[in-house]
Amino acid sequence: MQISSCILANLYQEKGDLHYEGEGVTQLTHAWQCGQLAKAQGASPQLQLAAWLHDIGHLLSQKEGTPTIYGHDDRHEHVGGNYLLSIFSEEVSQPVLMHVLAKRYLVTTYPDYRNSLSADSIRSLELQGGEMSENECSQFMALPYAKDAVLLRTWDDCAKNPDLKTPTKAELIAELLNLAKECQ
Repeated sequence: MQISSCILANLYQEKGDLHYEGEGVTQLTHAWQCGQLAKAQGASPQLQLAAWLHDIGHLLSQKEGTPTIYGHDDRHEHVGGNYLLSIFSEEVSQPVLMHVLAKRYLVTTYPDYRNSLSADSIRSLELQGGEMSENECSQFMALPYAKDAVLLRTWDDCAKNPDLKTPTKAELIAELLNLAKECQ
């Protein structure tokens, strides 16, 4: 836990201030807002942590800026989910691995959902495979953690409020680390 806590803290200390293209929030603010939404809905500590860390793959990437602008899918869900699997249980890592599939599922099954997506989410959706077939939707929902991934995805979409009063960076990192310790 000591080493993984240091890595998480360092990632957010070094890259937490990076902004999402067109979203008005930083990586750390988005992570915190997503975690707060999970907590408010009574999610387990593991799912709360998944909400906090769902985009950690962006921070682990060596690429600068927003890759979708250049037509590149950085596969952040795989980078982050596989990294988290080396530290935490599947209850944390699997929803992270599946949150992009959840977006594709929601776009397919709830046509109005696409209209709620930001420009960057729409851009990335096309790079990530777009809508699912009926068979893909059935296969996705049959997977363990699919429902958690869908919940995570809905929080992800709502966690982009630039006007929300946010604790200091140090307070946010401390809150994240306390939750991570609880999930070990």
